[in-house]
Amino acid sequence: MAHFLILGCGWVGEAFAKLVVSRGHEVAVTVTSAEKAKRLQDEGINAMVHNFDQSARLPLDGLHFDYILNSIPASKKNDITTLSLRFAQVADALQCVAYKKHIYLSSIGIYPEQSREFDEYFAVEKEMSEHLLLAEKKMHAVPHTVVYRLGGLFGQQRIFAKYFQGKICKTGAQSANFIHIEDVLALLWLGFMQPLSQSVYNLVCPQHPQKEAVIRASAAKYGYALPSAFKDEASYDKVVRGDRIARELQYTFKYASPVDF
Repeated sequence: MAHFLILGCGWVGEAFAKLVVSRGHEVAVTVTSAEKAKRLQDEGINAMVHNFDQSARLPLDGLHFDYILNSIPASKKNDITTLSLRFAQVADALQCVAYKKHIYLSSIGIYPEQSREFDEYFAVEKEMSEHLLLAEKKMHAVPHTVVYRLGGLFGQQRIFAKYFQGKICKTGAQSANFIHIEDVLALLWLGFMQPLSQSVYNLVCPQHPQKEAVIRASAAKYGYALPSAFKDEASYDKVVRGDRIARELQYTFKYASPVDF
């Protein structure tokens, strides 16, 4: 039996926690809300209330872990000083825990808004998101860390067309850099269970249709209204490649294209 710890148990973290439990392993998670902690506890998940903006010390006495999933956010709504403290506290907490592997969930938003293709070799720091770069650097300083940069996340109740009903879509001609949560969960499991040779991986569907095509497909599939209009006003068309992890883990995506979501 493996023991998992999930820091910052949001949408992906909760889905992964349930996957871990369904496969007969143990999981403990941290959340910032007492209400959410109780709900997860009622569902059989060991949930603890903890805020890394306030403290580094986790209530983990007597617990040990094999694997750590970290989805503490590096949001633009927080200033750099707040994020620097937050991730310093996360790093301090991890230094006090024994584990085999730590996966930190970042975002392909770290790449600049430019009309070009990006892969994990891009390293022009002055062009990258300051918030996400700070978080990744703090986490890379912790041993046994791998960073997953997630594309736009969809699946379950997150349906792209839902957010454009009756509105003007100004980015329909842009390429979609999306990924389905089922593929994220599968790649997380494989990433923990198998050796990984690199420290950073993009998690993005191999196909990049235009966003308009994704909206039209999901509207037809789930019965949502189309946007009132499509207007091509985007100033750039970014494509993020996620071939590295699929190639290394010999993984076939369940959803190769966002039009299949």
